[in-house]
Amino acid sequence: MNRTAHWLLLIAFLIAVGLFPAALAPVTLAVAGAAAVLATVPGPVWVAVGVIAWLKHKPATTTA
Repeated sequence: MNRTAHWLLLIAFLIAVGLFPAALAPVTLAVAGAAAVLATVPGPVWVAVGVIAWLKHKPATTTA
């Protein structure tokens, strides 16, 4: 590679490294918010919701 290509790769790397944390911040905040919402509901409630959903949508049994 020539000298110009090395400089262009260095510039592209510095732009990517500099912009990545700023681009990732909204995703991190959304995941933290979802975790906070999930943490406010007690575990047994999630189990009950799962059981209710399974009972409501379980496949119908066929009799032979």
